[in-house]
Amino acid sequence: MSLITQIANDTANAAKTLAILDEATKNKVLAAMAAALRDNQDEIVKVNTKEVAEGKQAGLDDAMLDRLTLTPARIEDMAAGIETIIELADPVGQERPIMERPNGLQINKMRVPLGVVCMIYEARPNVTADAGALCFKSGNGVILRGGKEALQTSMAIAGLLQQVLREHDLPEALISVIPDPDRALMQELMEQVDTIDVIIPRGGEGLIRYVTDNSKVPVIQHFKGVCHLYVDKEADLDMALSLLINGKTQRTGVCNALEGLVVHQAIAGDFLPQVNKMCQEKGVIVHANESAAKYFDNADVIGDDEFGEEYLGLEIAIRVVKDYDQALAHIHQFGSHHTEVICTRNGDTAKHFQRAVDASAVMINASSRFNDGSQLGLGAEIGIATTKLHAYGPMGLESLTTEKYVVTGTGQIRE
Repeated sequence: MSLITQIANDTANAAKTLAILDEATKNKVLAAMAAALRDNQDEIVKVNTKEVAEGKQAGLDDAMLDRLTLTPARIEDMAAGIETIIELADPVGQERPIMERPNGLQINKMRVPLGVVCMIYEARPNVTADAGALCFKSGNGVILRGGKEALQTSMAIAGLLQQVLREHDLPEALISVIPDPDRALMQELMEQVDTIDVIIPRGGEGLIRYVTDNSKVPVIQHFKGVCHLYVDKEADLDMALSLLINGKTQRTGVCNALEGLVVHQAIAGDFLPQVNKMCQEKGVIVHANESAAKYFDNADVIGDDEFGEEYLGLEIAIRVVKDYDQALAHIHQFGSHHTEVICTRNGDTAKHFQRAVDASAVMINASSRFNDGSQLGLGAEIGIATTKLHAYGPMGLESLTTEKYVVTGTGQIRE
């Protein structure tokens, strides 16, 4: 039996024991996991610092290095995310009534774990803790296949979580790690249709397309974030500038950062000079169509068909549109179904935008940076799904379960 087959089998068998574990025990284990991360943060940072240095030598770009880097503050966020999961209700076993049939059958639906979740990710060591904790609480076994850039950091984090499992007499295979980043092993992992229920890739566009094209196991895509801020003709311009600064510059290498700014022509003359000043102060490179470029000192002029880039850095694409309908058309053409923002004081326009835009999160007068599991009250997240089967947006506990029918009768037979 190969290494991959053995790991998949062990995780599937371990998940059967987790599916019936009570919530109090789960929460006790999760509390110990959060404590382990805090107690060993120096060890984690030491390993991670070495990998970041190696990543710089290997020429990783700034966005990748940002995702790779763990600081004491980020480790604290990981631990706090686990504690938020403790406070959330366990979805496993929850029932909801559907109907009572004329023959007296009571039809309910019950939430159940997906089974075994496989995470394939690149330089995101925080995924190790987030996925491990979320899958544990939701009753799933998880197989973690991190990229070579963060392998040692991920192994260190997973080792702490596995130690906690052993201390509570639970199989460490509930949180399994692929110790070798060889792509041939990843391909074998994507063929384990008898033991793995779903694969979730997180990383660059190339990784996600590769997994989607080659996996025999169902895939939930966590695709790129080409997120826009649309500044309506009835926007509060001070608010709009604040949303732009936060969405574009707070942290650039993440999928919920702004990559596009769409501005109604009626307020472009008042707003874009402020944007120009901000971009100069913060070093943001501007790509703009002709209507927008005239408001900037050093804009790269692009055509109306050249938008849609995910920069993951201090760059932004800006377009002036003639009306609200053209703004919607732009977002429909160039958005990636991740996060879209409108700034407006018109409630009807906001409601129309909310319904018309196809994105996993639509923000009205709020930063794109809030499309995040922790910010939406889900605790940690396993990622932000940009497909719709079966999750859309940040995947928390409920998204890691499905429903089965539970039918209760009094001896009815079908005639």
